[in-house]
Amino acid sequence: MTRSPKPLNVLVVDDSASIRAAFGRIISADAGLSLMASAADPFDAAARMRTALPDVILLDLELPRMDGLTFLKKIMAQRPLPVVVCSSHTESGSRAALAALDAGAAEVLAKPRLDTPQARREAAMRIGDALRAAVASRRGNAAVAELVPGDKLTADAILPAAPPRRIAPTAPIVVIGASTGGTEALQSVLTALPADAPAIVIVQHMPEHFTAAFARRLDSLSAIRVAEAADGDAVAQGLALVAPGNHHLLLQRSGRGYRVGVVGGPYVSRHRPSVDVLFRAAAQQAGANALGVILTGMGDDGAAGMAELHATGARTLAQDEATSIVYGMPREAVLRGAVDRVLPLGAVPAEIAAWGEAQARRSA
Repeated sequence: MTRSPKPLNVLVVDDSASIRAAFGRIISADAGLSLMASAADPFDAAARMRTALPDVILLDLELPRMDGLTFLKKIMAQRPLPVVVCSSHTESGSRAALAALDAGAAEVLAKPRLDTPQARREAAMRIGDALRAAVASRRGNAAVAELVPGDKLTADAILPAAPPRRIAPTAPIVVIGASTGGTEALQSVLTALPADAPAIVIVQHMPEHFTAAFARRLDSLSAIRVAEAADGDAVAQGLALVAPGNHHLLLQRSGRGYRVGVVGGPYVSRHRPSVDVLFRAAAQQAGANALGVILTGMGDDGAAGMAELHATGARTLAQDEATSIVYGMPREAVLRGAVDRVLPLGAVPAEIAAWGEAQARRSA
C-alpha cells in the first residue's frame, strides 16, 4: 500500500485579515496542504517560526513594520525555506516580484481575484500548485512525483489535434517552455545567444503583467531583443517573444515566416499560458522547421506538445536533471520518448545557435 504524503505545513504572511482568511480556506480545503499559522507582518511570522518551521511560506511583499522583500532576504540568509511570493499587479509590484525571485523566492503569484466561484477555483489551483512547486524546488527532484496534483485539460481545449504533416522549409523557429526555476534558466540561455540567433518564442509560467517586466529585464541583458508578445507580432531572427501571463500563445504561419497569436481560454495542463499549447501550434505550423526546448519546471506541461513536435521531425532538447531546479517537465518529456538530446543548461545556447545556422543554410 502506498502511503499518502504528509500535508505540507504552510505559513501565510499577509497584512490583510480578509486575504489571510481566504488563503486559509484555500489551504485547508487542499488535502495536500495544512495551514500551520497566519501572520500579519514579518515580526509576527518570525515569532511563530520560533515555535515550529513551516514547509513553505506564502508571503505578501507589502507589509507593515518590515517589507516582504527584506523579510525574504533575512529568511534566505538565516534559514532558507521554500517561499512563494504574492505581489500586486502594479509596475512596482512586478519589479519587486522579480527582485524576490533574485533573492530566492521559488515562485511568484499575483494577488488573486476572489470575487467569483471561477476566480476562487483558479486561485486555489494556482496557489496549491505554486506551494507544491516551491517545496519541490528545495527538497530535490525526488519529491516532485508525490507533489504533483491531479486533473487538467489538454491542449485540445485551445487548439484541435492534427496528424503530423510535412511542411516545406521556412525560417527556423525555436520554441521554449519553462516553469519553476525558469526565469533564471531563461536568463542564462538568452544572454548567451548571439544577436543573430534564430527567432524564439517562449512560454514561462508567470502571472499577468509580470511577464512584461521580465521581458524588459531580459532585453536589457541580452544581445538579442526580448519583448512581451502581443497578438499579431511578427517572429524574427534575433528576437525572443515571451508569452504574456494569463494568455495562451500560438504560432501562426505568415508566408515563409511566422506571427504569434495571443488568445484566452481555460487553463491547459493547469497553466495559462501553457507550453503544450505553444508546442502543439509549433508542431502544426512549423514542423521540422522548429526546435523545441523544455527547461526546468514542475509537472508535465509541454511533454505532450513536445511529443507532437518530435513526431513531425522537429529537433527537441531537454534540460538535464543536474541543472534543473525541478526536474519535472523535462523528465516527463524524456519519459515519453520525445527528446533528442538531454543537455546541461550551459550547453543549451550553443546548441540553439548551431541548429539555427544549420537550418538557415538548409532553407536558403
